[in-house]
Amino acid sequence: MKQETKLIRTQTPRTQNREHSTPLYLTSSFVFDDAEQGRAIFADEIEGNIYSRYSNPNTTEFIDKVCELEGAEDGLAFASGMAAVFASFAGLLNSGDHVVAYRAIFGSTHQLLTTLFPRWGITSTYIDAENPADLEAAITPATKMIFLETPSNPGLELVDLEWLCTTIKQKYPHIIINVDNCFATPYLQKPIAYGVDLVSHSATKYMDGQGRVLGGIVVGKKELIKEMLFFIRHTGPAMSAFNAWLLSKSLETLPLRMDRHCSNALSVAQMLEANENVELVRYPFLPSHPQYNLAKKQMTQGGGIVTFIIKGGFNNAKKFMDALEMILISSNLGDSRSIATHPASTTHSKLSESERESIGIFAGSIRVSVGLENIDDILADISQALQKSV
Repeated sequence: MKQETKLIRTQTPRTQNREHSTPLYLTSSFVFDDAEQGRAIFADEIEGNIYSRYSNPNTTEFIDKVCELEGAEDGLAFASGMAAVFASFAGLLNSGDHVVAYRAIFGSTHQLLTTLFPRWGITSTYIDAENPADLEAAITPATKMIFLETPSNPGLELVDLEWLCTTIKQKYPHIIINVDNCFATPYLQKPIAYGVDLVSHSATKYMDGQGRVLGGIVVGKKELIKEMLFFIRHTGPAMSAFNAWLLSKSLETLPLRMDRHCSNALSVAQMLEANENVELVRYPFLPSHPQYNLAKKQMTQGGGIVTFIIKGGFNNAKKFMDALEMILISSNLGDSRSIATHPASTTHSKLSESERESIGIFAGSIRVSVGLENIDDILADISQALQKSV
């Protein structure tokens, strides 16, 4: 079956009630047929649910669908996207380990690497995507992991996954390659196909797609997921059964939604590029994107995010945001509704100005998460706001 079909047909086995849709399993724990079954499940001799902090039929179904999409061996679901990213580090790294991270990453991930993990003796080095030679120069005997986003948030920088995996796996097979695939989704990009070890997502974004629930997921190699399992069982960042149920149902429409997000976003990017009030536009499937050929190689479409720099800096960016009539102002993305964000003053405000500019965030930068509305309405709102911004 094709992936669109698998997303719809992958379902928890029906109970004796013969339900059409998977029911909600709102239970904190599960019972055993007898004492021996309980012993065997706790000893990992047989599979079975014990406690919803460990596993639940709803979270299992959600994980199975994402593993199917990503081509992963196993996965774990989390209460939020950042819980997933945190666990992909904390569940595998020890004091003394070193991480090489591409500089263009989400602000909270930056805080993990620069503020929290150094408390526990985990160090990191940043490199730039446009300088591939910097990668090997940054690797030390203590390097345990390479972390990156592609496309990045919000600058939409790409990393060549084929080159990365070929280079690293041949020379440093022990290093874990960990990719945040949230912006592309597994419908548009499949990092594991190139040799990536772990893939993380904020399921809050496109996987839900309607701004309803928080969630995160990490999928990848079975031995790494097993090692992470010990961490999450004893620290408790578990996804709720209700959120897993919603997310699993949302995945059934992911391909349809992403097709519309991408077609709308390309139209927005093309319109912005032709507008005299716009200094620069970044969208992976625009020929003007510096990594356009790479985007066409490893993504099937360009995604739903467009980033642009408005002329006049922060003052005009503020005027643009305030002039929007339909498009919402929010720090979220991946919603059915179009959303505009000013990263320098919100999502990446904790970075210094030089740190922001090094990853392509300027005072006039605006990120638009292009929604599912009629494209004429989206373009009309952006156009009128641009006219009022100067």
